[in-house]
Amino acid sequence: MTVQTHRLSNGLRIVTEHMPGLQSAAVGVWVTAGCRHESVEQNGIAHFLEHMAFKGTGRRSALQIAEEIEDVGGYINAYTSREMTAYYARVLGADVPLALDVIADILQDPSFDPHEIEVERGVILQEIGQAHDTPDDIIFDWLQEVSFPGQSMGRPILGPPERVAAFTRGDFLRFTKAHYGPERLIIAASGQVDHDAIVRQVEAAFGGATRGGDGPLEGARYSGGERREIKDLEQAHIALSLEGPGYRADDIYTSQLHAAILGGGMSSRLFQEAREKRGLCYTIFAQTAAYADSGALMIYAGTAGDSIAALSKVVTDELRRLPETVTLAELDRARAQMKAGMLMGLESPSGRAERLARTTAIWDRVPTPEETVARIDAVTLEDIRAFGETLCTTARPAQALYGPVAAAPDHDVLRARLAA
Repeated sequence: MTVQTHRLSNGLRIVTEHMPGLQSAAVGVWVTAGCRHESVEQNGIAHFLEHMAFKGTGRRSALQIAEEIEDVGGYINAYTSREMTAYYARVLGADVPLALDVIADILQDPSFDPHEIEVERGVILQEIGQAHDTPDDIIFDWLQEVSFPGQSMGRPILGPPERVAAFTRGDFLRFTKAHYGPERLIIAASGQVDHDAIVRQVEAAFGGATRGGDGPLEGARYSGGERREIKDLEQAHIALSLEGPGYRADDIYTSQLHAAILGGGMSSRLFQEAREKRGLCYTIFAQTAAYADSGALMIYAGTAGDSIAALSKVVTDELRRLPETVTLAELDRARAQMKAGMLMGLESPSGRAERLARTTAIWDRVPTPEETVARIDAVTLEDIRAFGETLCTTARPAQALYGPVAAAPDHDVLRARLAA
């Protein structure tokens, strides 16, 4: 399998990987713009725009977009994240030109029909309402808000209802003009694909596009803080974060291995100590979030209200104990999990295409799996110890709590415990 790349004169990047023996392919356009690129007044528009892309173009209705892909047995979808929006399809190899034509059409010529805007506005307001009714969804929005307060990185991807209720066709046109220029687009394809054919088709569809005009990105400033919403629920939902590295940082793999040791699976410290030994919760895990210039270690747990104080102490105790007591066996287990997760993900065209686009966005190149494995293997026990110690001694915790959470210690108490 060989990765091939090409850059159009207007800055659009194309990256493909042929996977011999497969009959199917994944193809899509990844736009390096998400909710982080919105102003306060625009919060939620990147996600709304993602929805509107499927609501019709100059030559296809919303139904025709769906039918043309599903008529050949494929599927088409999209997502919005904090730093990226993706539009992608999975089809048989012979239908890659069709999928690419549909995706190019919805990006190049969306109709933004006023009637469809109103229909989709209702759908998104329902989506926001559903998220607010799902504690283990909304808790992460709150955690992001208190981790990065007063800035685009801390605002919710779906946006607040009052903003979503006010967006107009002109708002969509202005956002796409600023953020959907060809220099922000990465077209990635993997599976049964022909690189040269894709380059020719992309050149025909996007070669005449002109660059956008957006200004510099607002830097992320991790702060820490707390949001606590007391409500009569069965479960108390707790989310905690500590500042971590961005995805270009030298210690990004150290941070990910540290999170895996702490709370990455059933054998992890938090799972064993909080659930298996003490029965304090059903769900508990740790994971990293990494962005261009910042990141976070995030821990989530759901527990009964009368167990929240004990669970909180277990979490801070394990964070403090880890750098002092971590073993080579734990590091090797975390390494195996991380490498297996990456390599298993590369067995599907969708996983490959996603990796092609993301690594191109981060480094403007695609590291080989062997290079990534080598970086994971290069992390030492001393690296984990030093990272864990620094994480605690410089801690500025952010905490979001929802449900019967009156007994939970505040973030100043957490900070004192971690620094002790």
